[in-house]
Amino acid sequence: QVQVVESGGGLVQAGGSLRLSCAASSSIFRINAMGWYRQAPGKQRELVAVITSGGRINYADSVKGRFTISRDNAKDTVYLQMNNVRPEDTAVYFCYVGTPHDYWGQGTQVTVSS
Repeated sequence: QVQVVESGGGLVQAGGSLRLSCAASSSIFRINAMGWYRQAPGKQRELVAVITSGGRINYADSVKGRFTISRDNAKDTVYLQMNNVRPEDTAVYFCYVGTPHDYWGQGTQVTVSS
């Protein structure tokens, strides 16, 4: 049973925009934090942005001012609006759902061409 489903990845030119979405299954309870991590080839997975159920947000320095995370608690869905993307944003983006347990999506590829 797939519990975290991401969508919205793809190919975009540098300077363009992309919006990622992630929905958590109704079988996941007591969701606190939701967010996005990314992993580029040959690199470790890193935090992009996370938002708590109370609305507290944390961004990686590299995306501040360009990416915006938002959340619909009623739908257990989190979004990542990516503006002014750069080639270094190319990575597989993973959705994270935090409860007493951690849930991860399968990842969605984002490729930024120069």
